[in-house]
Amino acid sequence: MPVQQKMGGVLNNRYRIDQIIGQGGYGCIYLAEDLRLAGRKCAVKEVQHDPTLSAELFKETRDQFLREATVLARLDHPNLPKVSDYFSIKDADYLVMDYVPGEDLRTLMLKACHNNKFLPESEVIGWANQLADALIYMHNQEPPVLHRDIKPSNLKLTPNGIIKLVDFGLVKLLAPGEVTITILQGQGTAIYTPLEQYGGDSGHTDVRSDIYAFGATLYHLLTNQAPVNVRDRFLSPESFVPPREINSSISPRTDRAIQWAMAMHPDERPKDVYTFMKALGNEIGAFNQTVGKKKVTGGRIQKPEKTLLTIAGVLSVLGFILTLINNI
Repeated sequence: MPVQQKMGGVLNNRYRIDQIIGQGGYGCIYLAEDLRLAGRKCAVKEVQHDPTLSAELFKETRDQFLREATVLARLDHPNLPKVSDYFSIKDADYLVMDYVPGEDLRTLMLKACHNNKFLPESEVIGWANQLADALIYMHNQEPPVLHRDIKPSNLKLTPNGIIKLVDFGLVKLLAPGEVTITILQGQGTAIYTPLEQYGGDSGHTDVRSDIYAFGATLYHLLTNQAPVNVRDRFLSPESFVPPREINSSISPRTDRAIQWAMAMHPDERPKDVYTFMKALGNEIGAFNQTVGKKKVTGGRIQKPEKTLLTIAGVLSVLGFILTLINNI
């Protein structure tokens, strides 16, 4: 188990630790107060490295942390916590981000399950729209940014109704041939993890890996049952139960879209998040971001050809109107 920091201790002469709000094999996540900005609460994620690493591998791992922390610090989206700082102390690395208040979606699902109810489909799809906004923004970075650990407990609902995709993990060495994609997670959580993320990160992960976890998350939220992990599905394909067989109130369209997203082979899934959301019957919400050289509006990447056709159509209508006026 990782060594915990003392409550009340100060990290990097700035962040006073108030309490532990998360813990795993890598280290802890602390709720801390920023002593330079009075009253500001932040989440400090600690990454403790394997003490058995060679000096060379430790250096590679830390360099990877610094590269990915730099990428995270550049991300700016309303459904992502803002990363404000990162630093290293001895053999541990730290990532500082906004503290996100509220309950995670797993907690909300368990409350519904305790009351023998399902979360309303309309509410879950509304949350999905917000998550889709964030993923489209991430996936259209240069290079693309993958989360690779999407799950209900990593989605928090703030008191004002905003969904935040939290818990960016770090310290994963990129495999050869994977240099075009920034990976922010390790293997992910088994029941939400696609098959291609197993086996030592062979370089085959892309945006469709996040789409699988997205679909598996919706499956869990709408059925109160965790999906069968892909290794069991591979051995026993009949072990997968369609979500509508568990919760008959789920619409057939949503059922089909989730099963599509959770296809075993990446080539059998939606090619991107926008395509998945269309399958759910939703036009993605109201964000309008410029990502690299691509313009993303309402979750849709506008193609230059389509824009030119629209302009040409408008000009044609104006010309027709002017001709009518001149003939009066």
